[in-house]
Amino acid sequence: MVKKILIAFFCVMAHGMFAQNGTISPYSYFGIGDHRDQGSVENQMMGGVSMYGDSIHINLTNPAAYSKLRLTTYTAGISRKEYRLKDWSEQQNTSVTTLDYLAIAFPLSQKIGMGFGVMPFTSVGYSLNDTKTNSNGAEVTNIYTGDGGLNRLYASIGFEPLKNLSLGVTANFNFGSFKYQRIQSVEGVQFGTLDDRQSKINGYDFNYALNYTPKIKDKYTLFASVLVNTQGNLVSKNTQTLGSFSLVNGNNVEVVDVNLDATNLRNTELKIPTRTTLGLGFGEDKKWFMGAEYSFQQYSDFDNSFLGLQNVIYNDASTYAFGGYWVPDYRALSGYFKRVTYRAGLRYDVSGLEVNGKEINNFGITFGLGMPLGGSFSNANIGFELGRRGTTDANLIEESYLKINIGLSLNDVWFQKRKIN
Repeated sequence: MVKKILIAFFCVMAHGMFAQNGTISPYSYFGIGDHRDQGSVENQMMGGVSMYGDSIHINLTNPAAYSKLRLTTYTAGISRKEYRLKDWSEQQNTSVTTLDYLAIAFPLSQKIGMGFGVMPFTSVGYSLNDTKTNSNGAEVTNIYTGDGGLNRLYASIGFEPLKNLSLGVTANFNFGSFKYQRIQSVEGVQFGTLDDRQSKINGYDFNYALNYTPKIKDKYTLFASVLVNTQGNLVSKNTQTLGSFSLVNGNNVEVVDVNLDATNLRNTELKIPTRTTLGLGFGEDKKWFMGAEYSFQQYSDFDNSFLGLQNVIYNDASTYAFGGYWVPDYRALSGYFKRVTYRAGLRYDVSGLEVNGKEINNFGITFGLGMPLGGSFSNANIGFELGRRGTTDANLIEESYLKINIGLSLNDVWFQKRKIN
């Protein structure tokens, strides 16, 4: 009964949160928005390390780990992010709450598991003001706003063809829309100008995984993994309107549709470059684990010709992640906190985004708890991430943030033959 109530609660939360902006970062203006964390709370709190898999949790980023599942698992996660945005002269505090994922997975046999789910892939959400003085001494104000994002439907399968060797594949369908607007007004001029752009986007990509987990001295396990997220080929259907409006009452005076066919911008392609992740870890089953991963992506090949931004360069991207967990005694009959899983990690993202000649990178420290629910294998997970992104140099914005994650991992048994005594 408790499981049903919790699942219903997260479904209600999902109905409202998937439609909301998942970010308020000014850097979501670029590319296809901010890339959302794709891992579960459990993996995010280990710095994003994704090689580890067990029998009761869904690994959203490593499909080879599905071969380890022994119970049907439902999982959901929400997060709240508290931001402090500052430039060279002032700062502002704000926050956003979103649903991060809904998923289900189940074993098909002792060596095969599969699952499917939905999650946000990227988010756009910003509001920027830029005021300058033109050659006539008049103040020119530009207001930039944007919202939208891409969601992801996925299906995964993992199997173990050889002892200690697991393979997996995930098929992703990405879909969504972006809206961008620029409003310009000039001091002493009665009318302002507006530029509205909209993109409807969809496309596929695939994630392949290989895990190798041999035992060492019958007590420890070595974890080695290779993940390849293939190039995402997205198709963008674009529209653009230009016009003017009254600064007195805000009414549009004249708005026209831009002929994008003449410039071959009606339908454009967005190619998200292939991302490769290499991981290595070590641990003792159900007691402790430590691992590190390195990801790289040739993001310098990316281009969004529809936006035509002049102050941005895309470089190759990479991520360094390190993390692990510790359980004092998962079999303890007394002392609840002996059965709690303690997780921690850190990450450094070289995003590949360069604005006004400055790299926009991110550093985060993560930690959290996995708390058993009753006497079952189900658990609630809470995590925290402290991080910093960007810089105040070159008239840019530095983001400091606290992210709070809450996730549920609920277990059940399917396909069990009934026994008659």
